[in-house]
Amino acid sequence: MGDMANNSVAYSGVKNAVKEANHGDFGVTLAELRSLMELRATDALHKIQECYGDVHGICTKLKTSPNEGLSGNPADIERREAVFGKNFIPPKKPKTFLQLVWEALQDVTLIILEIAAVVSLGLSFYQPPGGNESCDLLPADGVLIQGNDLKIDESSLTGESDHVKKSLDRDPMLLSGTHVMEGSGRMVVTAVGVNSQTGIIFTLLGAGGDEEEKEKEKEKKDKKSKKQDGAVENRNKAKAQDGAAMEMQPLKSEDGGDGDEKDKKRSNLPKKEKSVLQGKLTKLAVQIGKAGLLMSAITVIILVLYFVIDTFWVQKRPWLAECTPIYIQYFVKFFIIGVTVLVVAVPEGLPLAVTISLAYSVKKMMKDNNLVRHLDACETMGNATAICSDKTGTLTMNRMTVVQAYINEKHYKKIPEPEAIPEKTMAYLVTGISVNCAYTSKILPPEKEGGLPRHVGNKTECALLGLLLDLKRDYQDVRNEIPEEDLYKVYTFNSVRKSMSTVLKNSDGSFRIFSKGASEIVLKKCFKILSANGEPKVFRPRDRDDIVKTVIEPMASEGLRTICLAFRDFPAGEPEPEWDNENDIVTGLTCIAVVGIEDPVRPEVPDAIKKCQRAGITVRMVTGDNINTARAIALKCGILNPGEDFLCLEGKDFNRRIRNEKGEIEQERIDKIWPKLRVLARSSPTDKHTLVKGIIDSTVFEQRQVVAVTGDGTNDGPALKKADVGFAMGIAGTDVAKEASDIILTDDNFTSIVKAVMWGRNVYDSISKFLQFQLTVNVVAVIVAFTGACITQDSPLKAVQMLWVNLIMDTLASLALATEPPTEALLLRKPYGRNKPLISRTMMKNILGHAFYQLVVVFTLLFAGERIFDIDSGRNAPLHAPPSEHYTIVFNTFVMMQLFNEINARKIHGERNVFEGIFNNAIFCSIVLGTFVVQIIIVQFGGKPFSCSELSIEQWLWSIFLGMGTLLWGQLISTIPTSRLKFLKEAGHGTQKEEIPEEELAEDVEEIDHAERELRRGQILWFRGLNRIQTQIRVVNAFRSSLYEGLEKPETRSSIHNFMTHPEFRIEDSEPHIPLIDDTDAEDDAPTKRNSTPPPSPNKNNNAVDSGIHLTTDMNKSATSSSPGSPLHSLETSL
Repeated sequence: MGDMANNSVAYSGVKNAVKEANHGDFGVTLAELRSLMELRATDALHKIQECYGDVHGICTKLKTSPNEGLSGNPADIERREAVFGKNFIPPKKPKTFLQLVWEALQDVTLIILEIAAVVSLGLSFYQPPGGNESCDLLPADGVLIQGNDLKIDESSLTGESDHVKKSLDRDPMLLSGTHVMEGSGRMVVTAVGVNSQTGIIFTLLGAGGDEEEKEKEKEKKDKKSKKQDGAVENRNKAKAQDGAAMEMQPLKSEDGGDGDEKDKKRSNLPKKEKSVLQGKLTKLAVQIGKAGLLMSAITVIILVLYFVIDTFWVQKRPWLAECTPIYIQYFVKFFIIGVTVLVVAVPEGLPLAVTISLAYSVKKMMKDNNLVRHLDACETMGNATAICSDKTGTLTMNRMTVVQAYINEKHYKKIPEPEAIPEKTMAYLVTGISVNCAYTSKILPPEKEGGLPRHVGNKTECALLGLLLDLKRDYQDVRNEIPEEDLYKVYTFNSVRKSMSTVLKNSDGSFRIFSKGASEIVLKKCFKILSANGEPKVFRPRDRDDIVKTVIEPMASEGLRTICLAFRDFPAGEPEPEWDNENDIVTGLTCIAVVGIEDPVRPEVPDAIKKCQRAGITVRMVTGDNINTARAIALKCGILNPGEDFLCLEGKDFNRRIRNEKGEIEQERIDKIWPKLRVLARSSPTDKHTLVKGIIDSTVFEQRQVVAVTGDGTNDGPALKKADVGFAMGIAGTDVAKEASDIILTDDNFTSIVKAVMWGRNVYDSISKFLQFQLTVNVVAVIVAFTGACITQDSPLKAVQMLWVNLIMDTLASLALATEPPTEALLLRKPYGRNKPLISRTMMKNILGHAFYQLVVVFTLLFAGERIFDIDSGRNAPLHAPPSEHYTIVFNTFVMMQLFNEINARKIHGERNVFEGIFNNAIFCSIVLGTFVVQIIIVQFGGKPFSCSELSIEQWLWSIFLGMGTLLWGQLISTIPTSRLKFLKEAGHGTQKEEIPEEELAEDVEEIDHAERELRRGQILWFRGLNRIQTQIRVVNAFRSSLYEGLEKPETRSSIHNFMTHPEFRIEDSEPHIPLIDDTDAEDDAPTKRNSTPPPSPNKNNNAVDSGIHLTTDMNKSATSSSPGSPLHSLETSL
């Protein structure tokens, strides 16, 4: 790798117009340059040759020098900025404080309370009379003019971990946001700012809003002027676009005249769908509000009727004009009592409980390495049914490591102890690895205490250096003794030799060469091997075949990359070899060892994945790595298990299966794949977006899938945004990925996702616990207020007492119940799902059961308390009478029952032990104890302000005893089987599809055809039958035509960008091979065959389905002349 000074690209030229028509006097437009940058590899080369001749032609049209760049003239710079725009992506506008306040005020519960407050306030005016790697980042898109061994890390855009070679004759396209890892070069800039590939993705994610709006307005004006021509042109453009752009569009969109109307409709719709919990809470609040409104109306009507009948019918008083203000005063009093009943009925603590629970969880999640960016993502994660995870760094440690070795004729499944290796062999190993790895590859101490050592440079070489450290040897001592300038000759690694060799000259004039490389290549050059005692012995072809079968193939089947280490001595007496003749030099080697390298699975991941599977969450691996490695890692993680019926596909095969003959993605085809898909290898970020979108839009299961996705690259942005919960990597993630995510994993570890699931479920349960407690209080308080008002013309619980009860059941209860810590038991049940009600039948049983007990106690004390305790009655007391012991006992007992019922509310699934884990929540214990102390103060010292009278010890003990009775009553309720109580109804369901207005569904009408569900069964069968007949006719026609017409020889591809393009219909056979050192270049030179039978898969697992044939579709060709695979697959899918 070149040093930092050489890792640079000189930038010349600028691009990207804000106005297409106005491209100044340059010879190229915004549209032309933008479409050019969307092409990759050979497609881009053909376009450049066709339109510009070569890269110098682009420079000429842009009026820039390929050597000197821009002149730097301020007038020229200003003119270019006006035409092509600035290299700046405007950030997304943050919401103002007033906008946040306005959004908060949209809560249904608050709206009801606001109305009640306005009414109450209005009535009060009525008065009757009297909260680092060394590399260069490319700042803009461009085309390579000149390069020297240029390698680019495109993982930020594509997810592909291997570096991509860039050259004028193979792939000259350079993209912003990618890193120059090796070599140097010069490029002409063709796109900056919002028009660069990174800028386009940022714009998709909501940044640069103003520019986007301006562009849309301009497009609308242009559309009006050329609507007819534009329709055909746009369709052709859509066909020519690559897969990435195509999949961001509606699947089956047609350019028509109603585009403006759709835009208008969509602009009026809410920007973001409510989370699952928000939707359920809103619906529940509306239901409770309606019930409360009905009760308050009935209360007012009964009070008014009682007064009118009693006054004018029973007492036969006439309506006197001078008494009208007094009558109005009574009516106002009745109305205020009605409003009081409404306020008591509405669970105003609900928004507070949600906020406290989420805020508390978010704070605690930070300690579990989850940085939550969007609060609702926390609870949504509790409903997750699927996780699409990256491999590198998330499931694995993101550091290549030697895990197996064949040394001295012994196969070690684990790295051996240093004492097990003879001293001679150890000397060869230490020197060979130390000097025959680039000196820029090194292992540095960890940045943080307790962290892992940092790998710098080539990953494979770092793995070998790590082997020496595991063997308690220091490579740096050897490098200090033999500095880089003392190396006599170095044969660097390339795709042809698949090896690297270094020659050392000894003090006696002899030479020694150390070589390392792909095992199957280096072993063929070995004529000797170190025996068990460390001495060389003859190595015959038969011995080589044995090692391949017994060592290399087993390693490869486990997804290990095998590397052979060897050496050769040139005696001092012989003439110096011809060093330029490499083939004669690197032969006759002595094999030191064969090592197996992999990126090992994080030790805690298999257990975390088991927990997910037990919790009803399907984990899928989506990776850019090859399918053999991906499958091996998936087996080690537990994503795949032998004997299971799973799918393991490559990106190309996945695309072939989900697209129809025209190249369009069909939801039906995705639905046949995703339920069994567990590994998607060699996939682009576009494939990830397609998979996530397909799972979310699927209607295969009754419940809609809730999908969580991990991503670290810029191109992962759309998938992260589309997912219900997007996890970005805090260490390896790009800014675009973080901007698109909901939660950032600060340690890039899969186990942190499992903790997020646990916290999400805990939030959901905390809200349910609070609801169970508050609704019990609400039911009792409303019935007591209603009955008391109707019978005694007054409420047994006075206004100030009701405030205290509200404080207990709202603020304090929400704080106590919403801060319960999560337990592992949360992962032993399946996800609740989007439509499961917040209040289950078990909870409804608890609410009504405890309400019954409390009502019996309250009414007994209210109507017979004076006789039980031998005290004066508090009923029908005069207007300004002092507080009575009678009503104080009623109030005190009511509060005690709520206090003990708060302990009952800790369990919502019918558990008997309500005290389990109670001391783990210090906040809960403090609030219960604090509330009890304050209640004592209010009763004993509150006096007239709190309408309380002092109680004796005996009266206090009775109040506490009746309160504790709720705990015993709770045990009785638990013994009643919920299944027997069929009359109980659930409440707080999620919003069903049928309940969503058509206008809101219109936004996704192209993605899911909900209309089919409305068709009668007969119509569905008719259409399906017709569709099958049409498919069969297409198959017959396909076989009649020339099936292989138009097939072309597939081109070799090195850049993962090529997975995002879909040119002519092609067939490629994938040959399983032993992973090589630096596999990037291996693919470039792999021979390809046409129409050959694919070799058997190395997969050892039952029922595993691998990708053998890779198809990509040509949008411009008809289905009948494309490929034999297409119509056959169509028939299979249709049937």
